[in-house]
Amino acid sequence: MAFIHENFLLSGQAARRLYHAFAASEPILDYHNHLPPKELAENRRFRNLTEIWLEGDHYKWRAMRANGVPEELCTGPAEPYQKFLAWARTVPHTLRNPLYHWTHLELKRYFGIEELLDETTAPAIWARTSEMLATDELSVHGILRKFQVKALCTTDDPIDDLRYHAQIAKNPMGAIVLPAFRPDKALNVHVPELYNPWLDSLGEAAGLTVRNFQSLLDALGKRHDYFHSMGSRLSDHGLNCAPPVHGTENEAADIFERARNGQAADPAEQQLFAGVLMRFFGHLDAGKGWTKQLHLGARRGNNTRMVARLGPDTGFDSIGDYPQIDALGNFLNALDSAGSLPRMILYNLNPSDNYAMATMVGNFMDGSIAGRIQFGSGWWFLDQKEAMEWQMNALSNCGLLSRFVGMLTDSRSFMSYPRHEYFRRTLCNLIGQDIEAGLLPDSDALAGPMIRNICFANAKNFLGLPGVE
Repeated sequence: MAFIHENFLLSGQAARRLYHAFAASEPILDYHNHLPPKELAENRRFRNLTEIWLEGDHYKWRAMRANGVPEELCTGPAEPYQKFLAWARTVPHTLRNPLYHWTHLELKRYFGIEELLDETTAPAIWARTSEMLATDELSVHGILRKFQVKALCTTDDPIDDLRYHAQIAKNPMGAIVLPAFRPDKALNVHVPELYNPWLDSLGEAAGLTVRNFQSLLDALGKRHDYFHSMGSRLSDHGLNCAPPVHGTENEAADIFERARNGQAADPAEQQLFAGVLMRFFGHLDAGKGWTKQLHLGARRGNNTRMVARLGPDTGFDSIGDYPQIDALGNFLNALDSAGSLPRMILYNLNPSDNYAMATMVGNFMDGSIAGRIQFGSGWWFLDQKEAMEWQMNALSNCGLLSRFVGMLTDSRSFMSYPRHEYFRRTLCNLIGQDIEAGLLPDSDALAGPMIRNICFANAKNFLGLPGVE
């Protein structure tokens, strides 16, 4: 039997029945990813597996480095085929790492390849995949059709002119592509050498000069309006932890003025400033009926030598051990008290905080919409089978799994769409095991609609994205 077979990850008859009857055929709503809008607009075609599989994939780079592969073959100038061979030699060493599952699931779903990837099978796999990548089916638009992607939301800086989103809107590709507002750089008063050029670009995009704190708020508000006009209904923030809520706008204005004059904020000042701005962003999102996403808990840039050499997002980040819950509770309460708490999805990176996070979201449900504050899917280091189960168990025990908005790719790669299948199989296996253990009724009429909703409909109904049916 092939490694990736029809009942992969499905350990019993109930799980298999649920997956094939209710999950497998559902379309995809990929509401958070880092796909390049330019490549979506221009329908990029990839010449080989290195381009589509290894470019920008810090998961693979970390595994390759751990396997003794030199940087030249990870992010360096080596020939594409040599980089692929280095990955192929690494794959057998990834047993029990989710990369082993993802690698073979992707080979199967994109190319119909069932051989296990290693150094001996690599040449034939390279040749076959290169030939198939030249076809329309595996262009960017072909991939979206192949995996029934109804809609996807990219992640975009407020200074982005969204030209590629406009181009896509004029030339529909089948999937709806919408921007999401990611204003993290607005918080960077601690690095004025980077902050001030960004502020100049923000002012240019908004059509005004950002000279003081009020004009910063005005510019961000204008860009938020523009994103809304382009179909955006989500914002996103990547934070160590929720910011403090005690700062005032006057204090933030003083910090901003000093940063505009080249004086870096200290850590306490940066956090105070972030708290004031994050409350402002909550007001913007709530006013337009958007959903705010908070990605909490990453410790970024740990290897400063390598980050200085290669830049951010190159594989030197890890799980942070931050005190999350007090700050998060205060932040949500401050927004709620001000009438500025939008719908929200909270993504947690430290599994030790799962139950605290799952209980915190329940404090701010108000009956206005089912699952108003979501405990989001396991992400980054936790988007694998075991950690997906941890997240769903915490949500099930402390809230309503049935209202969960499900999976997203959070990926820079067009090879990542089988992660939705991986999640769906994990979900059905979890429910199926409970049925076979007698913990849930053996009723397709009860479990089936819940599974189908988690796969697609819950996210569609919760997010309210324009044009998504």
